[in-house]
Amino acid sequence: MDKFMNLIGGITDFIWGLPMMLLLLGGGLYLTFKLGFFQFRYMPHIISQTFGKILSKSDASEGTLTPFQAATSALASTVGAANIIGVPVAIAFGGPGAIFWMWVVSLIGMAAKYSEVVLGVKYREKNEEGEWVGGPMYYIEKGLGWKPVASFFAFALMLEIVASTMVQSNSLSTTISGAFHISPIITGLLVMVLIGIIVFGGISRIGKITEKFVPFMVGIYIIGSLIVVFANVSAIPSIFALIFEHAFTPIAAAGGFGGAGIAAAIRWGLARGTYSNEAGMGTAPIAHATAKTDHPAKQGFWGVFEVIVDTIIICTMTAIVVLCTGQWEKVPSEQASNMVTMAWGQVFGDQLAGIIMSIALFCFVLSTVVVIIYYGEKQAEYLFGTFFSKVMRFVYVGAIFVGAIGGLKFVWQFLDILLALVILPNIIALLFLGGEVKEITKDYFTRIYKKKNYMEEVQLSQPEQSLEKAE
Repeated sequence: MDKFMNLIGGITDFIWGLPMMLLLLGGGLYLTFKLGFFQFRYMPHIISQTFGKILSKSDASEGTLTPFQAATSALASTVGAANIIGVPVAIAFGGPGAIFWMWVVSLIGMAAKYSEVVLGVKYREKNEEGEWVGGPMYYIEKGLGWKPVASFFAFALMLEIVASTMVQSNSLSTTISGAFHISPIITGLLVMVLIGIIVFGGISRIGKITEKFVPFMVGIYIIGSLIVVFANVSAIPSIFALIFEHAFTPIAAAGGFGGAGIAAAIRWGLARGTYSNEAGMGTAPIAHATAKTDHPAKQGFWGVFEVIVDTIIICTMTAIVVLCTGQWEKVPSEQASNMVTMAWGQVFGDQLAGIIMSIALFCFVLSTVVVIIYYGEKQAEYLFGTFFSKVMRFVYVGAIFVGAIGGLKFVWQFLDILLALVILPNIIALLFLGGEVKEITKDYFTRIYKKKNYMEEVQLSQPEQSLEKAE
């Protein structure tokens, strides 16, 4: 068994090294070129249509959730423990320069996230219960006619969610046990019941919870981080100099930091930027397919919004906290996951910092598990119908408790391999369907965006005329 597990570990390390980074980065670059660098050219408009309309309600009648609810549901699965733990690990092994490459790959990844959301909305359909459903399995089957590939994607993701749920709940129970000395059994039971109440309410309840819960937990984390940053504000100019300088030059060892070359900075920065926002992984369009929207491109902008919030804002805030407090030089790389807690401890005290971080991790993991269970259900529904999807709901909720107490750990070893099997068909589909995404994007910017700008110009130049007369 040990030899088998070592083999699985070796395969996983290989897949999630250069091959997966090249696949995700290459796919993002291809779509960025294909779409004419739209995420850079139209960023002000994208921000106005997302951040500027968070409190607005959609006028579209087709859909289950508001655009913001769909976005927060998808964001809930991406904003998690990795935002707090993964970034310090990237800095520990890649140096401050890794953050620069994290930004680069996130900007490129916006094209992939946008594309999969657009396709998710275009190829969505209503299920037996009258709810809108969609995702890679639908646009792979309907857009490309690859039914076996679509079924393979759905089956791999359905199984991956079992392992992912157990890993998430175990990380939560371990954190709670260390901070509050609460038994993993109690934690597992409480979390299982709490998440069960939410997920058994369906996507409508999930959307209502995430639209309030996600902004709250993100806001608390950012405010706490800003307090730490302002306490060390004099170090800000020097840390940005470190980020940009060592993105292109090696950095020597110092204190607990072992030093890093340019290749390490690129490798860890690309990995963190690629994995943190799930761009190209195929999960986000499952949530976005439920949105009330009158144009796929409009909902696609919310995919860009997710990358901005998850990586550009939250991951960057984590990086600044770790760098400005000097923890990246003090803490050995094998303890990198504790850097943020130690950084907060300089301002809030070790005990309070530990409690706050435990609560933050609890919130992040809770929101992630709620949404990925929904993702798993939709795969089961696609494969075997709505009845079986409800059966899988019980399986996923039960996996929360099993994972919390550390059961079936051998299943966890297959998590990354299953995720790779999910990503591969989705990226290939995005490349083949890139032309359709381009046409949809062109339609929006020529038919809606330009017309809107024209109307605004007419109203400004002829304010006495009604909109109908101006047309």
